[in-house]
Amino acid sequence: MPFRAQRTTVQAKKLVVVADTHSAPHPRAAELIAAEKPDRILHAGDIGALSVIDELAKIAPTLAVRGNIDVHAAELPDALTIDLDADGAEMRLLLLHIAVNGPKLRADAARRAHAEKAALVICGHSHVPFVGRDKGCAVFNPGSIGPRRFHLPIVFGVMAITNGKMSLEHVDCETGERWLP
Repeated sequence: MPFRAQRTTVQAKKLVVVADTHSAPHPRAAELIAAEKPDRILHAGDIGALSVIDELAKIAPTLAVRGNIDVHAAELPDALTIDLDADGAEMRLLLLHIAVNGPKLRADAARRAHAEKAALVICGHSHVPFVGRDKGCAVFNPGSIGPRRFHLPIVFGVMAITNGKMSLEHVDCETGERWLP
């Protein structure tokens, strides 16, 4: 299957970012995501059953990319470049499934981010919640709201833009609290 990329523009001040639902989001995920009152939801792949996207879309408009398990979802792009407009504060995001090896941005993801002039790379795949910088890009992995993998937390990400500044956080689906490593 050839690599498919798309571009879109989104107006939003608050986005919830999820990944790696594997057809089975945590039972509290929808309630906790709705409590954030997001303008949009981004899904960074490994969706599993596409009904997951339909359920998230009941909370807020949802954009998603295909993960490595989503071979049945040919209509989804492998990457999505998002021009984010938050009350005049503009930023370009690159949403894709696989982008990091540990805390390091993979060379292919870095090349794509630089080619797209993306300031932030959002990815999933590892199930490891992460906020960092590498190769000139900010990197945000929301972790996973799907079935627990190893001893990793079940979390999602929240991106909020206030007064032209972005904050990135994680929310624990089991406690409902902000998650810190």
